[in-house]
Amino acid sequence: MPDDVDKDVYPEPPQRTPVSRNRSGLPDPTTIFLNLFYYTVDKPVTAFHDWIERQRAGRKVHYYHRIFQRVPDISQCLEDDALCMYEANMQWKRDVKVDQEIVGIMRERLIACRTREGDSADQNCAGVFEQYTKVCAAYRSRYGDLGANGNARKCLMKQKNRMIEERKAAAASTNEA
Repeated sequence: MPDDVDKDVYPEPPQRTPVSRNRSGLPDPTTIFLNLFYYTVDKPVTAFHDWIERQRAGRKVHYYHRIFQRVPDISQCLEDDALCMYEANMQWKRDVKVDQEIVGIMRERLIACRTREGDSADQNCAGVFEQYTKVCAAYRSRYGDLGANGNARKCLMKQKNRMIEERKAAAASTNEA
């Protein structure tokens, strides 16, 4: 600082900070409250948490996805085997959920690509859009028109009817040629 500084405009900071003194002689209520809270709430909870962590440290639990064994398809079940048909239906429901997740992931990828690319999304996201279209077409061909009460038997019948239609279409095209 230059020597010719106006002391009224720029006063010098105090050399020592003043110490607050308790003039009443009573203890500070804030300190009492903080100590009360620490010893009645914080310390027991922290000690309990530390004890739990020490107990868990000896036996680590690993969480993984549940792995279901594949069961026979409904086409491999006997007509009077209710348990086999039930297991096939449960397997089919799990497969539907997996396929729905795949379609959802592909949709998220397409949306992310379109958001990231902006105006040039049609050109730069063509591969992702083509994959999404294929996944949606496969999902629609397998599960479309089944409705909310779809099950493994209905899906099998739909697949069988689709295969018969494809054979008829192939036979008609070879007969025309």
